[in-house]
Amino acid sequence: AERLVLDLHNIESRLQATPAAASSWPASALFRGFATAYERLEREWLPRYDDVLVASGADASRVPADRVAVYPNTIPYRDAPDVRREHAIVFTGNLEYDPNVSAVGWFAREVWPLIRREEPGLEWRLAGKNAHAIRSYTQHLDGVRIVGEVPDAVLEIAQAKVAVVPLLAGSGTRFKILEAWAAATPVVSTTIGAEGLGAVDGRHLAIANEPAQFARAVLQTLREPGDLGRNGRDLYLDRYTTEAGWRVLADLGL
Repeated sequence: AERLVLDLHNIESRLQATPAAASSWPASALFRGFATAYERLEREWLPRYDDVLVASGADASRVPADRVAVYPNTIPYRDAPDVRREHAIVFTGNLEYDPNVSAVGWFAREVWPLIRREEPGLEWRLAGKNAHAIRSYTQHLDGVRIVGEVPDAVLEIAQAKVAVVPLLAGSGTRFKILEAWAAATPVVSTTIGAEGLGAVDGRHLAIANEPAQFARAVLQTLREPGDLGRNGRDLYLDRYTTEAGWRVLADLGL
């Protein structure tokens, strides 16, 4: 029999609700309005599908449908690049995507000055397309380099000592973390940034949510990375390669 399957990269109501919580009025009211509208549409339409696939268990709990399964975001298997790590941290992604814009703005205002004070020789690199969207946040800061669009995000991340994921909003799971894990690069993330990946703070990455806490986590990881990079790569190999994703679909009979 035919099955109608919907694969949700994000839960749109969640994608609007998280910036509502992180924004001030009137932006918060606009985001809440969008979140409410999406919730209404999700309640109406998602139960009509035979199966709904979501990126994480966290998102599964938010879907108003009977048949919901987790089909994780994945990236193709690759060896960790054999390159020299430079004295840099890196943020990657589509730089005009709203959660990335807010993340860069927050990090630039609240976190980077604290890190720069302790590590004046450190460089913060921003790699991704549409760099025009974040230039206003970084153009007056020392030690920041906008790399722009790159052909290989994993290779770019592998050249940095830490990948930062200071997201304040989002849904689904973050490809930027999967790419950092593929590069065996230690990650420092907010709770929202790491949501849904099953990562353990202090084992697969470091989690911090307040500016001073995030800055300390970055500085500590720079100086004592321990096994974060290796453990993150092990989790990627176990769950988040394309091959692992196909096995999930096979188990679901899809």
